[in-house]
Amino acid sequence: MAVPAPSALVELLKPITWFAPMWAFACGVVSSGSGLQGRWPVVLAGIVLAGPLVCATSQAVNDWFDRHVDAINEPQRPIPSGRMPGRWGLYVAAGWTLLSLLVAAALGPWILGAALFGLLLAWLYSAPPLRLKRNGWWGNTAVGLCYEGLPWFTGAAVMAAAVPDGRVLMLALLYSIGAHGIMTLNDFKSVEGDQRTGIRSLPVQLGTDRAARLACLVMALPQAAVVALLLAWDRPWHAGLVAALLAGQGLLMRRLLADPRGRAAWYNGTGTLLYVLGMLAAAFALRQGGAA
Repeated sequence: MAVPAPSALVELLKPITWFAPMWAFACGVVSSGSGLQGRWPVVLAGIVLAGPLVCATSQAVNDWFDRHVDAINEPQRPIPSGRMPGRWGLYVAAGWTLLSLLVAAALGPWILGAALFGLLLAWLYSAPPLRLKRNGWWGNTAVGLCYEGLPWFTGAAVMAAAVPDGRVLMLALLYSIGAHGIMTLNDFKSVEGDQRTGIRSLPVQLGTDRAARLACLVMALPQAAVVALLLAWDRPWHAGLVAALLAGQGLLMRRLLADPRGRAAWYNGTGTLLYVLGMLAAAFALRQGGAA
């Protein structure tokens, strides 16, 4: 049986996508308020779990079950191009799932539970019969949780060895909701293939203009809620920083909405940066305040 080249394996696991959950995990660590002294091995293991393991698993699962769509949208990917031959894509997805669970189990029961939930969502997102990605409302919700909320929870749980503080959970949830909008913009690149294969992404359901406006609203409202919460928690400087970053996104959103189809990828490389910087600012606000 043909064996894929290491370069094809790396491409299948998409290292560029690991940044978001690794960043969210780091925000969880920061927001816990716990010191890092003597905890670096656990933190590094958690970062590996969030990115190169769980996120990479989701990429392999998605590429395997999307191989027919990718043959239309992105035929150069490892599976449709034949560089990941036979059923190797499925074998990698299954193997990375097991490896992720082993590492999560070593980090403790709360981390194992979060990893199980995230991996389950990854398979439900791409695999039949549910295949959540067939509907952008459900699919983007699952991805937002996996990319932002769960890693943030995991980072805080690793440090606390328990369920994180309620304020930590609130911020993780809000930034997960906002990530739904980011994922809507990510769907703009595959509109034609989605239409031909029955994937009802939000750009397909609503049209690109309405989907872009919705994405901007979904990204902005949770951040506005974060600003309000930080003010209520007596963190005015952090609230002001998050508000300033949100205002910067607002300016970029105006340019995006002038040409949603042409500038969706541009916004994901500019506005999203301001979004994740706001996440870190909010995390430091909780660290300064300690546990409630």
